[in-house]
Amino acid sequence: MKAYLHLANGASFEGINMTNALQKEITGEVVFFTGMTGYQEVVTDPSYKDQIIVFTYPLIGNYGINEHDFESRKPHVAGVIVYEGNMSHSHFQAKYSLKDYLEKWNIPLISRVDTRELVKKIRKEGSMEAVITTNEKFNALTLTNEPNNVVHEVSSPDLQVFGNGEKHVVLMDFGYKKSILESLLLLDNKVTVVPYDADYETIRGLNPDGVLLSNGPGDPKQLKHLLGNIKKVISSYPTMAICLGHQLTALAFGGNTKKMRFGHRGANQPVIDLQTERVYMSSQNHSYEVEEQSLKNTALSVRFRNVNDGTVEGLVHNHLPIITTQYHPEANPGPAESMQLFQEFMKMINDFSGREKAYA
Repeated sequence: MKAYLHLANGASFEGINMTNALQKEITGEVVFFTGMTGYQEVVTDPSYKDQIIVFTYPLIGNYGINEHDFESRKPHVAGVIVYEGNMSHSHFQAKYSLKDYLEKWNIPLISRVDTRELVKKIRKEGSMEAVITTNEKFNALTLTNEPNNVVHEVSSPDLQVFGNGEKHVVLMDFGYKKSILESLLLLDNKVTVVPYDADYETIRGLNPDGVLLSNGPGDPKQLKHLLGNIKKVISSYPTMAICLGHQLTALAFGGNTKKMRFGHRGANQPVIDLQTERVYMSSQNHSYEVEEQSLKNTALSVRFRNVNDGTVEGLVHNHLPIITTQYHPEANPGPAESMQLFQEFMKMINDFSGREKAYA
C-alpha cells in the first residue's frame, strides 16, 4: 500500500507502508538520524517521543531487533521513514525484524522514500511538523509546530530503586535511557529513579550522594515551572546532567536555550573538551541548544564544544560540583569514548563527601 509523508512546508514524499499500523493519520515533528547502526536504541529512546524519525543510512533493519538493546520498555517514535527497511536480518541475538517490532507497537514504517531529498529539505528549512497518511493529498500547511510538554508521559510515576552499591545517586527521570542507569550501576552505585517533578524535600529525604538529571523529550522551557526546584537540588549535591538535563541546568542558573534548525542526531558528532583539548566522537539527540552568550552573567562555563558548528556541548559550574553534557556519554548507540565522564562524576561525589567529613 502506498503511503505519503506531507511536510508543513508543502513538500510531499511517496513511499510504501510496511506495517498495518497506518489506520489513521500520524503527525509529529520530522527529524533525521545519521548513524549507520543503532536503530533499536533510537526508536526506544524516550527523547524521540512523538517524533517521525528519518534514518539517513539506506539499509535499516539488517541485523534485526534483540532483547538487550532497548533503551526503554517500548518505542516512543511516532513513525519511521527509511529507504529500505524490510530486508532479511542476520544476527545471532535477533528475535524480531524491525518491521514486526514496529507493527507490534502500532507504529508505521514507511520505506522506499527518497530519504536523501527529504533530509536535504530538513537541513535547509529545519525540522518541522509532518503527517504520515495513505492520502495522496493533504494540506500539511495547516500543521502547527507547537511544542508540548511530553516529559510527564515518559517519566517514571513512582520511585524505583536499583542496585545496592556504596554510593547513592538519585536519577531525576525526564525520560531516561536505560544505558544511563546501567552506566551508574556499573560503577557500583545504588540508584533511586524519581519522577521528573520530585521536589527538593523528597530528594533530600533519600539522602543521596549525588544527583543525575537525565535526558528527555521536548523544549526545556516547557519545564520552566520546575527551575527553582531544580536549582535548589543541584546546588545541594554533586550533579551530572545529560541532554535535556544539561539544558535545564543552564536555564536554572539564568542561561537561555533556543531551538536549532535541525538539531544533532547521530553517533559521530565530534566534541572537544576545552579543559584537556581532547576530541571525542559522541552520540547525540537534541533539537535545542544552550545559547553561549546567555551564560556571561552566570556561574557556568563552557567545558565542551561541538567541533563542527561551535555549539555548546557541556558546562561546568565555577564553584559547585556540577558537570553537564549536551551529548550522551553513555553512548548507546555510538562510541564509548566519553564513558570516563561518569568516573569524573564519581570523583566529584567522593571529593564532596570528603569535604563534608573534613568539616564534620
